[in-house]
Amino acid sequence: MLFGQSVFQSVLERLKAEDETDEDAGARAAHRVPGLGTGLAFDVMAFDVMALDVMEGISAASQRVGQAYFDNLDLDAAAAIAEEPATAPPPEPVMPDHLARIAPEEIAAELAIAAADTQQTLNEKRRAFAKANHPDGVAELFRDNANRRMMIANLLIDEAMRRLPHS
Repeated sequence: MLFGQSVFQSVLERLKAEDETDEDAGARAAHRVPGLGTGLAFDVMAFDVMALDVMEGISAASQRVGQAYFDNLDLDAAAAIAEEPATAPPPEPVMPDHLARIAPEEIAAELAIAAADTQQTLNEKRRAFAKANHPDGVAELFRDNANRRMMIANLLIDEAMRRLPHS
């Protein structure tokens, strides 16, 4: 039964034979799941013995752990991939003009904080400024400028909020 079949095929044949015998004894064991034998530990041990018998015909090289990877590795293709010319690196990102303005006066002019601003309008200005200038939204090269702009804008808005009349 094992000759000319893989281990998987022989296990399937054995399960099919068990199913046929279970159908004959269906009235005797109606609560059992078809195909699930009672001697599971015995079946596993028998499977291991069958696997060893089948593996005797397999070459010793493929039995070594990890050897299957090297047996299938095409060294010529790997060398050709390694020899391909590297693509040119992407161009450096260009800093947006607004990130170059880091003076407090320039940022205050952008925010346009007025005496008539309320807490709500100041919070809206903070959110709008953060949306356009937050360090997480710009390239890594420009994060220092974006961080400095956010700190200055937050300080200006916080100071304007402190000057609001408290009700």
